[in-house]
Amino acid sequence: MRKRRNRKYEVFVILHNIRSAYNVGSMLRTADAAGVCRVYMTGYTATPIDRFGRARKDIHKAALGGELSVPWEHYRTISELIATLKERGVRIVGVEQKDEAIDYKKLRVTGSTAFIFGNEVRGLSKSLLDQCDTVSSIPMRGTKESLNVSVAAGIFLFRVLNV
Repeated sequence: MRKRRNRKYEVFVILHNIRSAYNVGSMLRTADAAGVCRVYMTGYTATPIDRFGRARKDIHKAALGGELSVPWEHYRTISELIATLKERGVRIVGVEQKDEAIDYKKLRVTGSTAFIFGNEVRGLSKSLLDQCDTVSSIPMRGTKESLNVSVAAGIFLFRVLNV
């Protein structure tokens, strides 16, 4: 795995059950800009190449080449991916609105870390959050409970990684 932006550790993004191909594309573009080493798509998250081996135009439209510059893989089962990453010593951080979550401004990344971003409506399930080493969130100050997942990913990654 390549390290990007002269970091001493690897940073991964996991997109779990993301409905919108445009969100996937946007997050690939953001991952490239933030220096992420690899993006994993799990569950029913769309991938840049469809099941027939064709490039997805909707993802490309939002990614603007991010799908070509950031390595990506698809895992059907997120638990298998988490186990594999943990075996390699990667810290798993779920990004989710939860009372006991660490404010993203206080989260410190000092080693290889994977950030999980979940479904636009349901977020990350309790069973998935239980598999995480840490849960972190962006506090909401207004009346809405959350941000669009691709917007949240950009804010979160750039703040936490000090890009």
